[in-house]
Amino acid sequence: MRRPLLLSAMKPRLLAGAFTRHVAVLGLLLLACCAGIIAPASGAGGRWDLLQRSVGVSAMHMQLLRNDRVIIFDRTDFGRSNLSLPGGRCRRNPRDRVLPVDCTAHSAEYDVASNTFRPLSILTDTWCSSGTVAPDGTLVQTGGWNDGYRNVRTVPACDAGDESCDWTETQDALAANRWYATNQILPDGRAFIIGGRRQFSYEFYPKAAPSDTSVIQMPFLAQTRDPEENNLYPFVHLNIDGNLFIFAKNRAILFDYKRNRIVRRYPELAGGDPRNYPSSGSSVLLPLKPNPTEAEVLVCGGAPAGSYNSTREKDGAFVPALATCGRIRITDAAPAWVIETMPSPRVMGDMILLPNGAEVAIINGAMDGTAGWECAKTPAYAPVIYRPDHSPGDRFEEQSSTGIARLYHSSAVLLRDGRLLVGGSNPHVYYSVFSCAVLERGSIMRRVPPKFGLDLIAMRDQIRDSSKATQSFNLWDHSSKNNSNPQTHVSDGSLDVARATAKPATATMSGCRSAE
Repeated sequence: MRRPLLLSAMKPRLLAGAFTRHVAVLGLLLLACCAGIIAPASGAGGRWDLLQRSVGVSAMHMQLLRNDRVIIFDRTDFGRSNLSLPGGRCRRNPRDRVLPVDCTAHSAEYDVASNTFRPLSILTDTWCSSGTVAPDGTLVQTGGWNDGYRNVRTVPACDAGDESCDWTETQDALAANRWYATNQILPDGRAFIIGGRRQFSYEFYPKAAPSDTSVIQMPFLAQTRDPEENNLYPFVHLNIDGNLFIFAKNRAILFDYKRNRIVRRYPELAGGDPRNYPSSGSSVLLPLKPNPTEAEVLVCGGAPAGSYNSTREKDGAFVPALATCGRIRITDAAPAWVIETMPSPRVMGDMILLPNGAEVAIINGAMDGTAGWECAKTPAYAPVIYRPDHSPGDRFEEQSSTGIARLYHSSAVLLRDGRLLVGGSNPHVYYSVFSCAVLERGSIMRRVPPKFGLDLIAMRDQIRDSSKATQSFNLWDHSSKNNSNPQTHVSDGSLDVARATAKPATATMSGCRSAE
């Protein structure tokens, strides 16, 4: 029987005192290792604002809801975060690999308007889970790792002042383990959930009935798996004809999910190098025209075949990431990939459609290596704007850089006013709390474009050791001189607000590394 999962109402006892001291130590470390490295912002592309030094939870995943608040969450088995659960509550989970009793939060609700946050309660592990926003505005997050493989978690758009509004979890609500799966919202409001590690199938949620445990096999996923996998988190886009465009590794199909059949197969992306996790590129369905008759998909970045295994070797070679993008009109009678080149290589990048309907932001990630713990070393600091309607050769424009590394487990979301909220980055297996860079992972930063330059103070916190995890959150206002207006980590309890320098940026989703 499926049942909601609740937190144990336990008192933290000695842990509370220990946690208080922990935060105090972090605050002192912040002053010690970050003093003197704050520089004024510059760059013609815009500015970054560091909104919060830390919200206490790393943004492995973020989602903006209709109440203008962002739901932030990390995995649950990394150890204590730096944000206490309210009311002396503790999470009691005997299946947790690190802390069976944990009195800290691994999710937070960030209020954009007031620049404040509060802890939320997640019980089971959301590491490399996936989700959609339901028609009623509820965030539906599915799968994860370990005790969260088949669980579904939901959080509504909470009313102002409702401190009781929180996550609800349903155990074993899915029919198969979904770790590194992809969710696509369908016209009927259901989520199409595809793939996951060693899962060559798909299913729908919500289920037609509580007893529904059916999954539907998809051989395409098995056919695109290689020794490094490289087909996890497949790219899925809803086409204008109602079918699903599905891309895995370097191949794509158009899939009729209602009849469980492949409508067409697309050519292999030129070069044959993988674009999905762990060679994590990114993808968007390009902006549609009114009453569209054609649709185009853009796939950018990734890593050459063999890159992931190369990082795991004794000497750890980090192969340069891919600098190419493939663009294809998926509605053509004879579709073909058109290859374009970005200003610099990128893996684990995020892509977001900007609200003017004419630009794509590409942000976060690295210039070498792959997704995974310790698998990349050179951050991609400078975001890029892609303008699909410009002439070939004039579509990419590199923006001013953030100076804060956003590597593995970083994320970005588009806010309602057109700015991008950027956060996360944790390239290590567990929290490394005794470092300046780790303190930054939970911070919130925003990017301010030139048109807002007079209205906002823009400075940036420069973290010089890019190998450390980043807890900061940045807000970037991407509306540059050619823009008008406009969408997934760590912990530090400090609320100090710093400013950070930067250049314009762009973003969407980054990868997760699987456990061996």
